Amino acid sequence: MPRPSEPAGVVRPAPPAPVTRLASAAGPRPVPALLGAADRHLRVGTPAELATAVTRSHLDDGRCVGWYGPTAGWRVAVDAERVAAAVPPALAGRFGTADFWARWTRAECLCKLADVPMAAWWRRHGLVVPPGTGALWRTLRLGDLVVTVAFAPPPTAG
Repeated sequence: MPRPSEPAGVVRPAPPAPVTRLASAAGPRPVPALLGAADRHLRVGTPAELATAVTRSHLDDGRCVGWYGPTAGWRVAVDAERVAAAVPPALAGRFGTADFWARWTRAECLCKLADVPMAAWWRRHGLVVPPGTGALWRTLRLGDLVVTVAFAPPPTAG
């Protein structure tokens, strides 16, 4: 049941699942703190209900997940998938099915932050995080969803 201050359609998070993970805490203090509280800044609803989100991810069932938290001046990306969604056979054959949606959503977020198409990412990195990435992320369960939120520092002027 939503809290009185929450709009209808908010899904309260399930307890952390094994896919919950913080990346390196090397970034500025606000970003790891935001990731630690990510469940409080994510909302699930229709695309129209989440039109004002900082960023959002669209699901195959018509729902959307949006980030409604601060960004600490960093770029932010969100990706979500249904936990029960079948892994497409071609992807299962290439990447395996163990923890697939957690790895997938993390790679999608990193692609979004790097402005790299997913197919190009696959060829270079598969579904793993490359060494030296400046991004920080957290993957968590929200009800029937696996959601990754990732932050990358703003581009430096050069």
